[in-house]
Amino acid sequence: MADTPPITLENAAPNTIDCALLSHPTGKGNELFDAIQDPVLIVTPEGVIIDANLAAINTAHKTKSQIIGKGICKIIHGGSSPHLQCPLESFLRTCAPRVEETRLPGLFGEYLLTISPVKDSDGVIRKILLIARELTSDELRKVDSMRTAQLAAIGELAAGVAHEVNNPITGIINFAQLLLDDSEKNSLQEELLTRIINEGERIASIIKNLLSFAREGNQENEPIDMVQVIMATLSLVEHQLKKDGIQISTDFSQDPCPIYGNFRQLQQVILNLLSNSRFALNERYPTTSPDKKVLISCHPVITEDKRSWIQTTIRDQGTGIPQGILDRLFDPFFTTKPSGQGTGLGLSISFGIIQDHGGTIKVNSIMHQFTEMLIQIPTSGSDYAATP
Repeated sequence: MADTPPITLENAAPNTIDCALLSHPTGKGNELFDAIQDPVLIVTPEGVIIDANLAAINTAHKTKSQIIGKGICKIIHGGSSPHLQCPLESFLRTCAPRVEETRLPGLFGEYLLTISPVKDSDGVIRKILLIARELTSDELRKVDSMRTAQLAAIGELAAGVAHEVNNPITGIINFAQLLLDDSEKNSLQEELLTRIINEGERIASIIKNLLSFAREGNQENEPIDMVQVIMATLSLVEHQLKKDGIQISTDFSQDPCPIYGNFRQLQQVILNLLSNSRFALNERYPTTSPDKKVLISCHPVITEDKRSWIQTTIRDQGTGIPQGILDRLFDPFFTTKPSGQGTGLGLSISFGIIQDHGGTIKVNSIMHQFTEMLIQIPTSGSDYAATP
């Protein structure tokens, strides 16, 4: 257990004091607890919900009986994947305080989540307060900017590592090839050298993907229509999706969806997202199901700040993604797939491509319900459109 100072009535924040006093919901205390406007949950260090105020119940669109006694991850995250542990539940076991900006699909929004352990009179922590305050639009923009900056820093690091590894691995492949040319046919030496070359080329492929994530390389941008990118990509995977029993539904704008970008790179993004949807749908529905489908839409939109975008949405009703790892999805080598079934570079590369086009890519998901990928790219001719 972490060595943290106990929360007392003297040093706790105002809302924390109220909740600490009302941890036994009876009489007037219960009225004050329910009067708090922000969602408040009282949980055990094991993540079991003991109590919830009216704001939490209403925001979660559930009844009190559907919340009390349930796991916190199930209620505010929508659940977790069997092979991935919920970061929040893991942190609660440390009984340490924390404040973080996070997405809570079970509460249908982005929140500032305050975690406050409360010691009983015997000094043991048996209750932890979770107070969720919904973020304002300005705070959301700040969070997005910080996340983009973090990923940009990761991209620079990835590019630096890739360059350092690229030269020696090229040397290894070339020297192994020279030895292979002089080796006897069907000998053990030939077999081993062939394996060295194959593994070296595999490393070189990973390096190439890292540099692609960092967006290093020549780019040829031109005026294109995003709907044409999607249609061309669907023609490549339509047969495989039908073979898996996956239905494709499209909703495209009747008006043009012009952007300035690289057709091949954007195809790669759509292919990556469709591949992830296919995996999630096959995992949730091994055979057939009317819900085994992917919905793709593309429309011009104008945001609150009067900026003009082309918005593409890819939504599937597959396994969903645990909320606790949503913010890590675009990190290189991070994957939600079981070991050996994903490199963790597809979404990283997609993020780099969309960012290079002056756009954004976001994910929204609830376990066992859906995953939605939202891409916004500036309309060609706007001040934010990508330039050659």
